Amino acid sequence: MDIVLLIKAAIMGVVEGLTEFLPISSTGHLILAGALLGFDDEKAKVFDIAIQTGAIFAVVLVYWQKIRDTVLALPSQRQAQQFALNVLIAFVPAVVLGLLFGKAIKAHLFTPAVVATTFIVGGFIILWAEKRQARDRYVVTSNEGNVLETIRVDGSVRVESADDMTWQDALKVGLVQCLAMVPGTSRSGATIIGGMLLGLSRKAATDFSFFLAIPTLIGAGVYSLYKERALLSLADVPLFGVGLVFSFLSAWVCVRWLLKFIATHSFVGFAYYRIAFGVVVLLTAWTGVVQWTA
Repeated sequence: MDIVLLIKAAIMGVVEGLTEFLPISSTGHLILAGALLGFDDEKAKVFDIAIQTGAIFAVVLVYWQKIRDTVLALPSQRQAQQFALNVLIAFVPAVVLGLLFGKAIKAHLFTPAVVATTFIVGGFIILWAEKRQARDRYVVTSNEGNVLETIRVDGSVRVESADDMTWQDALKVGLVQCLAMVPGTSRSGATIIGGMLLGLSRKAATDFSFFLAIPTLIGAGVYSLYKERALLSLADVPLFGVGLVFSFLSAWVCVRWLLKFIATHSFVGFAYYRIAFGVVVLLTAWTGVVQWTA
C-alpha cells in the first residue's frame, strides 16, 4: 500500500473526526480536504462516508454508560423505552427521504453556490438561535424591597434533558436532520440548532444529536459500502482501516471537548466560522482551487 495514500487517509480521518459533531459540516470540509490532497475520486467518496463509522465509535465510547444503562433497562423501565423509541422515531425520516431523494440531491445540489449558501445561512441561523436562548434576568426581593437573589431563567427552553423529550420532539428533530442532506448544512448543526429552536436546552439538543448520529451514520456507512462494493477490494482494507482509526481518535477528543465547551460557551463562534468558511467556498470555487462540483 502506498504510504502517501495512507497519510492522506489519516488526514481525511482527522478532518472527519474533528468536524462530524461540530455544527460546521463535515461534508464541506471533506470535499475541501479531498480536493487539496487529490483524494476525490469515486472510491474516495465511499471512503468519506465509511469513515464516519469511526467517529460513531467515539460517541459510543463517550456515552457508553448511558447506552449500557438504557439497553439493560429496556425490558422494565418506561423512561428507557421512551428514549430508545425517540431515537428510532428521529432516525426514520432521514431513511425515507434519503432513499427517495438522495440521488436527486447529489445530482443537483452538490454545487459551490449551494454549499456556500448553506454555510452562510446556517451561520446566521445559529446566531439567531443563540440570541433566542439568551437568558433573561429576574430579581427576587423581600417584602422590604431588599434584593435576595438574582436568577437567570431561559424562557425559550422547554426540555432540559434528552430523557425528557416526547416522541413529538424527537420527530421534529428527525425532520430537521433531513435538512443535512443538503451539502454544507451539517447534520450536527441541523439537529443541535434545530433542537434548540424547538425548545431543547443546548445540552439536551447536543446529547440527542450524538445519540441520533449512531444509527444515522452507521446506516449511511453500511449502505454506501454495500452500494459501491464493486469499487472496493481487499487491498483497500489498510486504507479504510487508517481512516477509521484516525476518525475515531479525533472524534473522541472532539466530543469530549465539545461536551465541556457547551457547559460554559455558546455556538456563536461556530456561526462566524461557518460564514467565513462559506466565503472560502466561494473564493476557492471562483479561482478553481477546489473542484466542489466533484
